[in-house]
Amino acid sequence: MNSHITSLKINLESVDFNLNYFKAKLQKSTKLLVVVKAFGYGSDAIIIAKHLQNKVDYFAVAYTQEGVALRTAGIKTPILVLHPQVENLELLVTHQLEPNLYSHRILDAFIALAKSKNLIDYPIHLKFNTGLNRLGFLSSELPKITSKLKSNTSVIVNSIFSHLAASEDKNESDYSLQQIDAFKKIATDFENHFGFRPTLHMCNTSGILNYPQAHFDMVRLGIGLYGFANEKEKTDALKNVISLHSCISQIHAINIGDSVGYNRGCIANKQMKIATIPIGHADGISRSLGNGNGFVHINNQKTFIVGNVCMDMIMVDVTDIKCNEGDEVIIFDNQETVERLAKNSDTISYELLTAISQRIKRNVTS
Repeated sequence: MNSHITSLKINLESVDFNLNYFKAKLQKSTKLLVVVKAFGYGSDAIIIAKHLQNKVDYFAVAYTQEGVALRTAGIKTPILVLHPQVENLELLVTHQLEPNLYSHRILDAFIALAKSKNLIDYPIHLKFNTGLNRLGFLSSELPKITSKLKSNTSVIVNSIFSHLAASEDKNESDYSLQQIDAFKKIATDFENHFGFRPTLHMCNTSGILNYPQAHFDMVRLGIGLYGFANEKEKTDALKNVISLHSCISQIHAINIGDSVGYNRGCIANKQMKIATIPIGHADGISRSLGNGNGFVHINNQKTFIVGNVCMDMIMVDVTDIKCNEGDEVIIFDNQETVERLAKNSDTISYELLTAISQRIKRNVTS
């Protein structure tokens, strides 16, 4: 049992709203893959996957163990592992996960494993690098890939895909369009080599919104499911899924000249009341949010962090707030607050959300 009083609330009605918002952008024939890597972008991958397993076509995770956790929880939906490692391929097959093969090293290793296990038509996915320069084969490697796979009955290519490098940045639209054209050519060349067309996919959340011509056969919905897009007006059209709540553990009266927290991060220049809250940098509250950069809400009033963020606690100024020990504290409960906290700690919403510690309990709300 997780007895941490701080909790992360996951609103599944908002998940459905966001899912349907993006579905409405797609052709009816376009498949939907939902990305639940990094514990479902900091929420809870198992909760999200169980809720959506009959509503989407695929899930995707970054690493094999994330897929194993979903299978262990009873998820039957196809799961694409985006960044498998050679060392984990046997575990991947054991749990009927589908690998993204992005280099000849891992392609060769998986072919060898599939043959050794006498597998037939095991589904694989091939990633091509069209400009992100992170993972993927080059288009020039297609003949070599063909020579390895065309007469191979152990595996079958379920999809080929790529990733837009700057789909959220309209100033980079020319680059994105070049990537899309490059992927279209790869798809044509693949079909010419193999005699069939696998599922094609390229768009992430921003791609779904900004490049409908690149929806192809499937899209990959990530951060958008959780209520965030890369433009304010598009985020405003979504519903917040995740909210983080805590409580006041203790209230201290601080005299002029007293200090608060490690390294005497705050020296009081007035009489103050300080509330201690059981959440710290071990829970995902960055140290960069200390000393007035971060804030919380108590009884509908905004108050700032005082002194340095501790491992398990923060202190906030409640001098002008009527509150008591045990009162609820809201760290965030809307996208605007997440974006502001992220900006104040010089990061992005993705990092702030995925940094939320697994020791914080998850609760489902509606």
